[in-house]
Amino acid sequence: MSDPYADLRREYAAGGLAERDLTPDPFAMFQRWYDDAVAAGVYEPNAMVVASVSADGRPSSRLVLLKRFSEQGWVFFTNLGSRKGIELRENHRCALLFPWHPLERQVRVDGVAHELPRTEVETYFASRPRGAQLGAHASHQSHEVGSRQVLDDAWAAADAAYPDDVPVPDEWGGFRVEPEAVEFWQGRPGRMHDRLVYRRDGATWSTVRLAP
Repeated sequence: MSDPYADLRREYAAGGLAERDLTPDPFAMFQRWYDDAVAAGVYEPNAMVVASVSADGRPSSRLVLLKRFSEQGWVFFTNLGSRKGIELRENHRCALLFPWHPLERQVRVDGVAHELPRTEVETYFASRPRGAQLGAHASHQSHEVGSRQVLDDAWAAADAAYPDDVPVPDEWGGFRVEPEAVEFWQGRPGRMHDRLVYRRDGATWSTVRLAP
């Protein structure tokens, strides 16, 4: 009898990643691969998995959208009262994963989350579509709700309460993940994948190769 999971195998053969292909730092390398994902038409190339750990050691992960990137790190916004918001405030260490499957690539980031200043949060919130702004008021993310109707009513109430400009909710904010290590993973035939990792060494970066 065939196994519907184990039988789903794909041979990775799109390319390889050698040490000579690396840029001097992981930021330029990430930008290069991100641009490749955009050019290839990857669906939401800025979608990334954020993994956090609670104060009592329970891990959790979820997809969020990258909203800004620089040599200071990867930035995303969220409800600070959500599970990830609470966990990242309690335990700043976290991990990111960009799963660019069509290119047979992944990027993994191990880092530290820093809460963004209010001015930066307000600037970004003002750029969001009105519907998303109202949703930030209507949804107390990760909290239990009795029904879909409760959410719809809360959104309608927010729409009525703020006919013009929508203020930033007190519980809404964001994080910048400063990297300590960044891994670039490229699929290869026979599961002999290329894994090259940048590791921070003070103000510079060193690179190592990991076995697949």
